[in-house]
Amino acid sequence: MTGGARRQRLSFADPRVFLPFCLVALIWGSTWLVIKDQISFVPPSWTIAYRFVIATAAMLVLLTFRREKLRITKAGLPIVAIVGVTQFVMNFHFVYRAEMSLTSGIVALFFALIMIPNSILAWFVLRDRVSMGFVVGSAVAIVGVGLLLMHEYDMAGAREGVMLGVVLAILATVSASVANVTQATERAHAQPFLPLLTFSMMLGTAINVALALVLDGAPVWDPRPEYGFGLLYLGVVGSVITFPLYFTLIRNMGAGRAAYIGVATPILAMLLSTLFEGYDWTALTVGGSLLALAGLVLALKARS
Repeated sequence: MTGGARRQRLSFADPRVFLPFCLVALIWGSTWLVIKDQISFVPPSWTIAYRFVIATAAMLVLLTFRREKLRITKAGLPIVAIVGVTQFVMNFHFVYRAEMSLTSGIVALFFALIMIPNSILAWFVLRDRVSMGFVVGSAVAIVGVGLLLMHEYDMAGAREGVMLGVVLAILATVSASVANVTQATERAHAQPFLPLLTFSMMLGTAINVALALVLDGAPVWDPRPEYGFGLLYLGVVGSVITFPLYFTLIRNMGAGRAAYIGVATPILAMLLSTLFEGYDWTALTVGGSLLALAGLVLALKARS
């Protein structure tokens, strides 16, 4: 067993876990709906670029406020590259495009399955154990999400965009999982946390701006106040506040247990989707949601 797997894990009762866990779940539960509103005539590439320009600037302000130097060792550069590309580029490009085809609550619930690649990668990289209970719970959760996607497909009139949204949601989940497990390695723990996260976000921002220029040309802006305030909310509250808290939870709890946020987040996301997107609840969707959440709880209970 490696050093990453031997690190002492804090319990949920510890305020250093319980309070940030609740805050991250509440904020991320609301961001899915805000992301949906951001999908307008502005290409997703530019919306993502704007979001992380704001987030990077806010991270630099946070570092200044905390009087931390923007410095990491040479050994931390691979971590910066992996997290910057997988978390702040690939993950968000896939998520925003998935929401062009799927309702925000479905993407959030689908994304809750991140605990599966988290735990599989942690098994390979950190030698963390995967129990049979985890496998059974994961299978139940996948069946539940499958029922929800069947409903989504039927409501969409079997258009191709739904299946594309499913593929993009899977790619987003795997991308974020790679970043999560990378943050749980000993090499990542050896680096100062906020500077490491800031460098990763700076790299991701630079790539996002370059991609936007290449894919969509000159910058495009949506003059709606909701668009600007949404960017501020996603960039500052949904990124600068939550990502340091979440990656700290990964370090304190492990990548598998931190994925419990994936159970709490979609509950609020589905509620907001019902209120603002008119999500249609049927016997199939209720059963699928309950099955998915029950499977996640079973899997993560076995994994913890």
